[in-house]
Order: sequence, then C-alpha cells, then structure tokens
Amino acid sequence: MNVLDAKNMAPASQRPNLADAQDWWRGAVIYQIYPRSFRDSSGDGVGDLTGILNGLDYVATLGVDAVWLSPFFTSPMADFGYDVADYCGVDPIFGTLSDFDRIIEKAHRLGLKIIIDQVYSHTSDQHAWFSESRQNRTNPKADWYVWADPKADGSPPNNWQSVFGGGAWGWDSRRQQYFLHNFLRSQPDLNLHNRDVQDALLNVGRFWLDRGVDGFRLDALNFAMHDPQLRDNPPAPRDGHPLTRPFEYQLHIYNQSHPDIPKFLERIRLMTNEYDGIFTVAEVGGPEPLSEMKNFTANGTRLNSAYNFSFLYADKLSTTMTRSVVSDWNGEEGEGWPSWAFSNHDAPRAVSRWADEDHTARAAKLYAMLLMSLRGNAFLYQGEELGLPQAHVPFEALKDPEAIANWPSTLGRDGARTPLPWEDTAANAGFSSAKPWLPADPRHSALAINVQERDGQSTLHFVRKLIAIRKNATSIRNGECAFIEGVDDLLAFYRISKGEEALCVFNLGSKSLTWRPLSEQRFKRIIDIGFDTDDKGLPETLPVLSGYIALRQN
Repeated sequence: MNVLDAKNMAPASQRPNLADAQDWWRGAVIYQIYPRSFRDSSGDGVGDLTGILNGLDYVATLGVDAVWLSPFFTSPMADFGYDVADYCGVDPIFGTLSDFDRIIEKAHRLGLKIIIDQVYSHTSDQHAWFSESRQNRTNPKADWYVWADPKADGSPPNNWQSVFGGGAWGWDSRRQQYFLHNFLRSQPDLNLHNRDVQDALLNVGRFWLDRGVDGFRLDALNFAMHDPQLRDNPPAPRDGHPLTRPFEYQLHIYNQSHPDIPKFLERIRLMTNEYDGIFTVAEVGGPEPLSEMKNFTANGTRLNSAYNFSFLYADKLSTTMTRSVVSDWNGEEGEGWPSWAFSNHDAPRAVSRWADEDHTARAAKLYAMLLMSLRGNAFLYQGEELGLPQAHVPFEALKDPEAIANWPSTLGRDGARTPLPWEDTAANAGFSSAKPWLPADPRHSALAINVQERDGQSTLHFVRKLIAIRKNATSIRNGECAFIEGVDDLLAFYRISKGEEALCVFNLGSKSLTWRPLSEQRFKRIIDIGFDTDDKGLPETLPVLSGYIALRQN
C-alpha cells in the first residue's frame, strides 16, 4: 500500500484483482460523463464529483463496463477543464481529491471501471510549469514549452493556425519569444520532445493509477509533438466544401502527427503495464486518422485503442461510410482495437445530425443498436441512452469558446453539454437547484430519466437491453465482423465467434426496403426496432429507420 504523498493522498484504491481480466476493456461499453453537466450536488449550477458519486447507481443500472470522466482537474476553465493548471489536483468547483477517491471506491464496488482524461498536448497558461518557463530562457523549465524567436520582421515563426481560429503563436514579452498554442492562446503547447516533460507526465499518470483509476483517454494526442524545424504547413486542396476557420485552410503536416509520438506512447505502455488491467485509448482527429490510429495502437506495445471523428462529425449516417470506417479494422496481426463514438462533448448529438425531428425517438434506438453492434468498444455519451436531441442554446448563453468564435457557422459544442435531465417536473430537470451553467433545454424534460424509467418502451430501457445483449453474446462483444452486400441504405453484417453468430441489419434510409439474407437458417431475432409483429423470424420488408439483431447458435 502506498504511503501518503504531499497532497494528502489516500492509500491506493481497492482496485479488484484483475490478474485474470487484463482485457476487460475489449468490447466494453464505456459511459462518458461530462462532470459540469451530469449532476450538481452543491447548488451552484455546475455538476460536481459528489453529483457523479450519487449518480453512479443509475449508471450501473445501464450495464456498462466503465465510466470515462471528462476533466475535473484544477483549471481556469477557459476550455472547461481541458486547460489544466494542476494535473494532480481537483478544481474546487468539482470538489476534492477525497471526493474522487469515494467515486473510485463506489464504482469498483458497483463493478464499474473508471477512466479519466489525460491532456498531454498542452496545459493552461496558469500551470506552474508555464509560469516558470516564461520567466526567462535559462530557467530549469525554459524548454518545457514550444518557444521560438520571431522572424526578422517580428511576425510569428511560421504560418501554423490554431484550431479555435487565428494564428497558433502567442507573444510573450518577458522572453521576447512566441509560444505555440494549437488551441486557445491560454493553452500553451508542451514540448514533448523534452524527456523531462515526458517523465513529468508519466509521473502524473502514476499519481492517478495509484489512486485506483483503470485507464486513460488521451486527449488531442496527435497534437502532442511538433516539427522542431518549424516548417510552414502547405495549403489544403480545395474540395468544394465551405471552410469555416483558418485552421481548415492547411494540411497539418508539421504542427501535429510527429513520427516520434509512438515512442512516447511506448513509455506510457511500459508505465501502465506496472498495474493490472489498465486501458488506454487515444483521441485522434484529422481528415485521415486511420494510419495514426493504427500506429498509436500497434503491436501491443503502445495504446490499447483509439477512436476518431468519422461518426462524430458526419452530417449523415450512411452505409458506405460505416462499411468503410469499420472495415478498416479487420483484425490483422499487430493491429490494435478500435473504439467508436457517435456523440460526445465535442460534437453535436448524433440523433440531431442524422435524423429529422419527426423521427428522433425511433432513430435514437436504431443508432444505439448500431453502436452496440460494431466490432470494437462503444462509447455512450451521457444522455445518449435517453435519445436526447441537440439542445438549443441561444448566442447570449453560449460558453464554448469555439462556438462563440465560429457562430453561427457551426452548431458548436454547448448544445451537447447541457444538463442531464433527471426529473421532468423538478427545477432545471433535477440537475441543480440553481440556474445551470448552461440552460436546460425544455424539450429534454419529457425525456428525463424518471419519465423513461416508468415507460417500458423508452429509449432508456431499450439501451439497457442492448447492452445486456452485447455483454452476453460473445459474437457481438468481440467477434469478427463480415459485411453483407446490400441495396440502397441497407447496412447488414455478421458478427462471428466460436459457437455463435449474430446477424445485424439496419435500414438507415428514408424508404422501405425489401431484403433477406441468403441464409437464415436457425437465426432468431432477439431485439428489433420498427416492426409491429411479435414474430421472431427474419422479415422480408424493412421499414424506414428499422433494424434487428438475430442470433444463431452454431
């Protein structure tokens, strides 16, 4: 058992013995909690760790395997926690380290794993490391961030652009140099080419692993290293799609995706291997993320899994896109394990992107069925199990800096971050007794947890059944995937494991389809959406936005 550290750290958590469950995460369903919007226990309008603690019983009833907590670390909240000022501290708005320890203890008692964010690309400009680094060019942390001299005319070192708009360089008058910020100006980029920086971040990981966390989601990972030569990015080819910000005008060859990132990931893997059953997953953005995802998860020496924004940013759910994205992970030797997310805190909710308002209830169930059918891990974002649509947030109530900067060109992220509705008749849908930090959408009250608990046909009950099916069917949890040639908007595939086979069929389009598989012997429908009959055979007609999962024992 660990001794207490300088932060009055509690003894290492009572993590269950996972010696026989190192791969618990393979095929897992992971529920994402956005702490600010999950549940407020203090009455200040912001969700907190005690609210999460009190809500874990509900999460456990879903049948998920793990919970991913978005940042709760000490932060000025310019980017709502992704600007970290202390990697090993809890921001007072969320609670204390003791509150976090109680979450770990209760989650493990309920059979839930806890995964937390690690933001290794950048910090807040209020982090002690940056405060020291900016003092001069000779201090011990002078090279912990990306600093560069101006050009002869005083302009920034190169043409790199920030994700959130404008140039990616900020001037610091003390050092008389520019610092790199791929995101907000208040989020200076760490210099991960520096071994001391890597060591410091690995110690951060150990701090949380010693407290009992079961894994990490690594934020903005392909931004973690830059080109030391600071070469200009070339312009991006124009494909006719409208561009909304300067960042999109470039190919990001030199400000991200450096070939040395995997070497750092191997150090992370060695560190996590010191503990039992730890799961690591990378967030990988960009228009062509596949090669990086494969590279970041290769050969069992780097991360366990990765996910991208193929579904998260898709304006339409299409058969072609789904087949293409999923087929890229075919289980070849040395390949990592994929993860999938349809919604999260960074993207408008899928049901609003992919379905019209008249069909959101049915579409929410269909999309959940598809997510739970895919080969890989499934990330379920809070409220997705309720079928919540994207909330309406007026401009004057926006908080997201990206949404404000790019309004009205994009939907922004605030509409996916509004409070989770717990009770339909309570103030602020039961989220808080005070005015919430983002307004609760009145439409969400009718979809509140207490309402759906009473309705056996609700999206909530449907998602619980889906998760139970996934957990009990080895073919769906971690079997192979084989797509079937279909017609129009038909998506059909087999999930195959030893002794069991599942047939997953979806009509993603706006018209009925006629289709049956070539072989339907001994298949029995175990769950479906869009059919009025109780017959468990395989239907010939697939109505609009319908689907089913059928199982066959070999």
